[in-house]
Amino acid sequence: MAKWTPKHEAPEPLEGPVVATITGGTILWFVLFLVQIPFYNWFAERDLMWWVWTCLAGGGLGLIGIWYVRRRDAALKRAKAESAETSPDEQNAAAARDESK
Repeated sequence: MAKWTPKHEAPEPLEGPVVATITGGTILWFVLFLVQIPFYNWFAERDLMWWVWTCLAGGGLGLIGIWYVRRRDAALKRAKAESAETSPDEQNAAAARDESK
């Protein structure tokens, strides 16, 4: 069997409004949880309580996701600002030092 090799390079990953997307999803999970609370007994009678707790878990994990993507976004902005502050000559010298190691 022949080894599969790509014929072209993979495209760069797309960057979008990550923080807004995760925040919107987290809000949606919490809204779904709150909508199901009045029907708690209906879910309990039909052994479907996992629906309620899944929405709460989604909201909780979404809070962790918001924290994570906000820190990631800040780190990316910091790195971009730091690279913009250094001159092209300094960047070439740093790249040459990295290659010699």
